Amino acid sequence: MNLAAVLSAGTNSGQTAGGGAFILIFYVAIFILMIYFLMIKPQKKQAQKQQEMMKTLKPGCTIMTTSGFFGTVIDVPDDETVIVEFGNNKNCRIPMHQKAIAEIEDPNTVTLNGNEDAEEKKEDKKDDKKSKK
Repeated sequence: MNLAAVLSAGTNSGQTAGGGAFILIFYVAIFILMIYFLMIKPQKKQAQKQQEMMKTLKPGCTIMTTSGFFGTVIDVPDDETVIVEFGNNKNCRIPMHQKAIAEIEDPNTVTLNGNEDAEEKKEDKKDDKKSKK
């Protein structure tokens, strides 16, 4: 059988052309919703998180760039540029775009995964051990 015969047999078996179009529209809508929830929404959430992280950027913060270099922020001249010092060499100060910053560590707090203070986590573990005894 050829393709035209198979397609015409499907439409003659009780389905109307309107019913087939409704199913096609339904599948397209499901596909668009899947794309939104699996791709677009997480990207928006990540961009918002990055923007909030950049608001906390100030001189003295230790950063890691997207290429894996660690440095210290020396100055924030405008909304797009930061001047970063890499290593102990005072001559290695490089202006770079803020979007090239992957992580920020504030020198006043030590964090694990950017979420919890390390000292608080250690204290919580000690409290848990004491309560079990």
